[in-house]
Amino acid sequence: MAPQHPAVAAVRLGVRRALADLDPGATVLVACSGGADSLALAAATVAEARAASLRVVGATVDHGLQDGSAEQAARVVQQLADLGVDETVGARVVVAAEGTGPEAAAREARYGVLGEMARHFSAAAVLLGHTLDDQAETVLLGLTRGAGARSLAGMRRSFEVFRRPLLDVTRVQTETACVVLGLEPWADPHNADDRFTRVRVRTRVLPLLEEELGPGVAATLARTADQLRRDTAYLDQVTDAALATATVPTGLSVAVLADLHEAVRLRVLRAAALAAGALPAELSSAHLDDLDRLVTAWHGQKWVDLPGHLRASRSDGVVGFVVVG
Repeated sequence: MAPQHPAVAAVRLGVRRALADLDPGATVLVACSGGADSLALAAATVAEARAASLRVVGATVDHGLQDGSAEQAARVVQQLADLGVDETVGARVVVAAEGTGPEAAAREARYGVLGEMARHFSAAAVLLGHTLDDQAETVLLGLTRGAGARSLAGMRRSFEVFRRPLLDVTRVQTETACVVLGLEPWADPHNADDRFTRVRVRTRVLPLLEEELGPGVAATLARTADQLRRDTAYLDQVTDAALATATVPTGLSVAVLADLHEAVRLRVLRAAALAAGALPAELSSAHLDDLDRLVTAWHGQKWVDLPGHLRASRSDGVVGFVVVG
């Protein structure tokens, strides 16, 4: 057998590791937009699934945000069939960006329909094509928001039924793999539209950092995300336990909150605010500082307004949340 090209081998290794715990006969759903990352992922999944006796369903989601999107979705379905997946499936979603940006709304709609597909096919895993470069961009965006360790931890390697096999693989490697395999990826116009912050990070900020600081910045950012994700997972466990202890019928006990370490207390307040309906994309560190003052520096202040028409206030030794408006 001829040796694999290094780029092809790198993509396949990522997929092999992601599928290693699945039993023979299990179904894997691989999400594909037709771009280089997801197309290389689909090709690697088909190859690795054969060796592991797994069934592959190739899936594409049409967000309907661009002219010709239906034709592109049909092209992807054909590409998946040509790659040798066992079955193909496509879906069109309606993206409603009320209260959030178009990217976030499209992502939410995409994950929703992929989850439905996974249930329909009883898939043991859904593979997503995010790469090391995507991870680096996510970390930089988290830095600009000042959102703390949770954002700097980047994208999770797996959650629920979803898995990201290519977080150690670069975009250059997926593009090279497509060339080697004779695949023709789609160039999404949105990926070159600098109206989007992520595109500016990709095309301007990261290249500038590489130029000024030396090569390897993206890999270092991705490594940092891995390290922070381990720490965040532990703090999440501590936070869940503290939240359960602090919760009373009308909110959160101030006495319990006051005894917590600041790092845990702020996480508990954030978790409680989100559970009450605060908008995660808009809940900032400034909001959390205001919430914390209800516990640690309360001088009779009336309330704290939070994104999502939510109001927090302190009364009778309890911090409570109510929806207003």
